[in-house]
Amino acid sequence: MQVLPKLARWSARAFALALILYLSAAYVIAPGYWRHYEHQPGLEAKSMMTNTALGLPGDALNVGLEGGRDDIICAMLAAGWRPADPITFSSSFKIAGSVLIRRAYLTAPVSDLYWEGRKQDLAFEKPSGVSPSHRHHVRFWLALDQGELGRPVWLGGATYDRSVGVSHYTGELTHHIAADVDSERDKLMSDLTASGHVSAVYQVAGIGPTLLARNGGGDPYFTDGEVKIARLQPGCQASTVPAEILPLAPEPQARTAFFTGIARILRTLF
Repeated sequence: MQVLPKLARWSARAFALALILYLSAAYVIAPGYWRHYEHQPGLEAKSMMTNTALGLPGDALNVGLEGGRDDIICAMLAAGWRPADPITFSSSFKIAGSVLIRRAYLTAPVSDLYWEGRKQDLAFEKPSGVSPSHRHHVRFWLALDQGELGRPVWLGGATYDRSVGVSHYTGELTHHIAADVDSERDKLMSDLTASGHVSAVYQVAGIGPTLLARNGGGDPYFTDGEVKIARLQPGCQASTVPAEILPLAPEPQARTAFFTGIARILRTLF
């Protein structure tokens, strides 16, 4: 008759042990496993998520640039990305008409997102087809006035607009993004390095591996949670020497490789 009480006590202890192991893994071991800022330690205390004007989670930060504002504008233009127009009545009317008649609008405005309480400092886009309903775009915020090498460091969120529709949360007219935001991050890095304006590329931890997240418009996305940062050549210089890829610690390198396999499966579902 004492078997049941003993079994209950054993089950309770096993459950408690499993809970302790889970909490330790989820909140202590795992975050320490992917958090790394060896090439830019000043970013460790920074948030890696933007917000909408309503306070909803926006786009995850997944790209960065190291250099002055003029260096950024020069490099982005050389890479085929144009500064986005500010949001005005005229530009809003123009983009609506461009979508309806499928006419290119190469500098169409992007909506405002907020990071550390302020909207983006810079925004760029690159057309994808004729209609502005499809485009590559990125927003940047100044994150550090002086990074490890004494130059400004900027963080940004790069996404691909796949269509125009209404927000799943507010019903407002908006662009819907493609779920694979890592591909958009990698495209921007590829465009910049191909332009010859990048001396080095390195990674820091972003929001971490994320499989089923939603942005401020309710669009699903997934990411390995890494931020890739391009160190720009100063003074708008271009070089034919390939950009140096700075080494990544073994732990985040292994985790990123593992998530790459998962991403291949996720791409078939979205």
